[in-house]
Amino acid sequence: MTTNKQAVHGSRYSGERFDVVNPRTGTVDYQFTAPTDAELRARLAALRAAQPAWREAGLEARIAALARWRAALLQHRDAIVNALAADTGRYSIPVSEFDAVLGYIARWSSDAVTLTRESAGESRSMPSLRWRSQHVPYQLVAAISPWNFPFTLTLIDAIPALLAGCAVCVKPSEVTPRFAGPLLDSIAAVPELAAVFAVVPGGRATGETLVAQSDVICFTGSVKTGRLVGVNAAQHFIPAFLELGGKDPLIVTANADIERATDIALRASVLATGQACQSLERVYVDRRVYQSFVDKLVAKAKRVELNWPDLHAGHIGPFIWGRQADVVAVQLADAVSKGARILCGGKVEDHGGKWLAPTVLVDVSHDMVIMQEETFGPVIPVMPYDSVAEAVALANDSVYGLSAGVVAGTVDEAEAIGRRIDAGGVSLNDGSLTALMHEAEKNSFKLSGLGGSRMGPAGYLRFFRSKVLIQQTGAPMVIEMIDERHAKPAV
Repeated sequence: MTTNKQAVHGSRYSGERFDVVNPRTGTVDYQFTAPTDAELRARLAALRAAQPAWREAGLEARIAALARWRAALLQHRDAIVNALAADTGRYSIPVSEFDAVLGYIARWSSDAVTLTRESAGESRSMPSLRWRSQHVPYQLVAAISPWNFPFTLTLIDAIPALLAGCAVCVKPSEVTPRFAGPLLDSIAAVPELAAVFAVVPGGRATGETLVAQSDVICFTGSVKTGRLVGVNAAQHFIPAFLELGGKDPLIVTANADIERATDIALRASVLATGQACQSLERVYVDRRVYQSFVDKLVAKAKRVELNWPDLHAGHIGPFIWGRQADVVAVQLADAVSKGARILCGGKVEDHGGKWLAPTVLVDVSHDMVIMQEETFGPVIPVMPYDSVAEAVALANDSVYGLSAGVVAGTVDEAEAIGRRIDAGGVSLNDGSLTALMHEAEKNSFKLSGLGGSRMGPAGYLRFFRSKVLIQQTGAPMVIEMIDERHAKPAV
């Protein structure tokens, strides 16, 4: 049933119309219209036309424009947060997302000043050759963002790309499009930014055209869709930066603080309803402390409350995309059919939208889907191990390699184990720290991603091509130098 439908800012477009489901009620309460292919191409052409002036304005001018946009964002804060709450069915995380974006603007505006300073030197083999570097921004960057953290992941790549001097077009997920309206209002408050920064609604067809018409694609989402994006990018010979799924393990050693370890395992598994790429989805505990760990974890998990019916109470929101609840239910059923036991949670609750209380499983094994495929829900499978070597082998027994965690008696012990795990970021004596610390570069391992890091200096520098200007300070080579008659015979 469709009730109280509202139009999105994309109503100026005349392409496919999308109904949007409210994750708390399960009803359609929002609509938007995507651009036709011709409309999208025209918008992208306008961005390209505006980009040279944006680039030539210089970094200082771009920093000033983003500072004005930051002020405009603050003026639209309530509208953006409330729209995100409607998109995702939760409130505190949208507040955190908004604050994080303000931090991204401040951080990149500071870091960009030093990251692209020109360097110069001379050739070691031919001292008469001198060189100077140049960083040339890509003209048009496209980003396709997912539904789990819609505001953060719409802007995490856009902000450094804009500062680099690129024009940017972002397509938010069609599952969570409501925030795009007030976001566009904030962008419109800074005309020079609005000329080079578009947020365009749409589905798969919009995404495919974005890839075909852009110079770089940034994609965050599932491995399945990431493969399609990567193939499309390869066909158009453009770089693809893919941040994909994970199946993050946590290893807990025998001398770890079990109270701390269970706090970490619970929070990092069920935060955001487990709908985060860096959520812990597998826990391996030394058999000597396994039962103590499980008992404490279950006791804590049972105290966690759903934030239903009150948006402003409880800990766990609904599944943002209702079909993900069905995926989780199938994984749980498969695990139980193969001998797993559910100690708490385990039943998807239908309150219009779909909720799941923290779910702890034991007697799990790697022949179960829930230990191999991304779950993306508040589920914590716990498995014992007998040696660190076994724990590392189990942690690495995955097609994913996004991030991981180790809780041990000392940081040195945790680091020694972490260095053996095949993942781009490993949290030591904590979990999911990659969501909080962005200063260090990390690459996704295996199927979890492809391309330069969005963290650390690479998060800015990947939006440039490196160019070198080479100067000959001596006499240039002449054709006589390659006359065969001058060649010395081999000895």
